[in-house]
Amino acid sequence: MLTKRIIPCLDVKDGRTVKGVNFVDLRDAGDPVALAERYTEEGADELVFLDISATEQKRKTLAALVLKVAAALDIPFTVGGGISSVADAKTLLRNGADKVSINSAAVRRPALINELAEAFGRQCVVVAIDAKKIKDQWRVHLVGGKVPTDIDLFEWAQEAEARGAGELLFTSMDHDGTKNGFANTALSKLSELVNIPIIASGGAGNISHFADSFTLGKADAALAASVFHFGEIAIPTLKSKLKEKNIAIRIIS
Repeated sequence: MLTKRIIPCLDVKDGRTVKGVNFVDLRDAGDPVALAERYTEEGADELVFLDISATEQKRKTLAALVLKVAAALDIPFTVGGGISSVADAKTLLRNGADKVSINSAAVRRPALINELAEAFGRQCVVVAIDAKKIKDQWRVHLVGGKVPTDIDLFEWAQEAEARGAGELLFTSMDHDGTKNGFANTALSKLSELVNIPIIASGGAGNISHFADSFTLGKADAALAASVFHFGEIAIPTLKSKLKEKNIAIRIIS
């Protein structure tokens, strides 16, 4: 049985880690490099770095900061934000990223997924999907949740897999930052429709929420930000409790 993964997320804006609720009202959460060092020591399985304003500001990801964060890590590292070409991805992979995450650029030009998978292997390609439930239908949103589309979450997830995505990072905008739990019904449906790993994002507030994402949501990994950044949940404690619930999890000795 594959172990479930616990993944802290660094949402980075202007060189600082930030966190909000429902993608707005951002507040400072600390230095990305210091947080990366902490999460490595605490036993996180991976780290995700998202330059959340790169697409909106029409610029590339902060490659120099990625290099500094990568130097502090000995766990897999995924980087996203402003990636729109093979060249963009190559720069970040050279600076220490193990995987790249694409979102808005992939929706606007789906062939980007194929190009990245062909250039680097699908194991390097994470397709992030920000979606919100509108009139009982999950709709994909772009540019950090600011631009709604008519694209259906589940149809887009299947297309992303078919084009070469190695993993999906699904964030429920309705649950983001609320600490009321993950979107487990949608996660479960996604797991039935695709055969690649799914990372659950949006809504972590307590240890039971993580457990539910794995059992009810059938997610392969759970990503969270504020509960880790502000010390509300310690990763070693979380993993110990998950193991007690018979959830396969990696615990460092």
